[in-house]
Amino acid sequence: MAWILAAGPLLWLAWRLVSRPRSVVRCLVYLAVRCLYRLRLEGQANIPTRGAALVVCNHVSFMDALVMGGASRRPLRFLMDKPIYDSPWLNWLFRLVGAIPVESDRRDPASLRRALEEVRRALRAGEVVMLFPEGRLTPDGEIHDFRRGLERILARDPVPVIPAGLAGLWGSWTSHCGARALTKWPRRFRARVVLRFGEPLSPARATRRCLEVRVRALKAEADRWVEPVAGGALERR
Repeated sequence: MAWILAAGPLLWLAWRLVSRPRSVVRCLVYLAVRCLYRLRLEGQANIPTRGAALVVCNHVSFMDALVMGGASRRPLRFLMDKPIYDSPWLNWLFRLVGAIPVESDRRDPASLRRALEEVRRALRAGEVVMLFPEGRLTPDGEIHDFRRGLERILARDPVPVIPAGLAGLWGSWTSHCGARALTKWPRRFRARVVLRFGEPLSPARATRRCLEVRVRALKAEADRWVEPVAGGALERR
């Protein structure tokens, strides 16, 4: 009887993973992120409960997609670098959650076109797709110009756009702070991380410039919760 009681939750989890894999993975990712960081979430209700939408956010570290995917009330499709997507250890997970690989134009000029086609299919299926419009990790912790791919997507599929600002991951081993991401040893644990979702914008208002301004503002608000800790750390040094 004890063995049956112990196996019951595992069998239930296995059934859920088979029947709704993305939802289960999202919950597991959320728990992992909560263990790694002191995560503060704001504005989650701005993500629509149904229908297609885009979420756009500044790009700080390789953990960004996991933080956002776990925080969202709905499973998110997201674009990611193809070399990471092809990782022999993690490719199964990226396929499971529906990640969309994209290669640099120099290596594969047609890669972006294929990725945008997959985004199009996801939106027309009523899914939520997450984008990092900067197109790369920030090299200095600041937000850089948004690229034109966002406007190309909205021109074909005019859907609501939810801006988001992320703060607290600059300085982690998965960011480019101090050295290239993933090339240095982790030095922080349970750092403060803030993710703020803004109010949705209609496709007509969601220009590249407008979204960049909104994301900058959301990040600045998120920084206010993180910066006092950084300032205190500097004083102690």
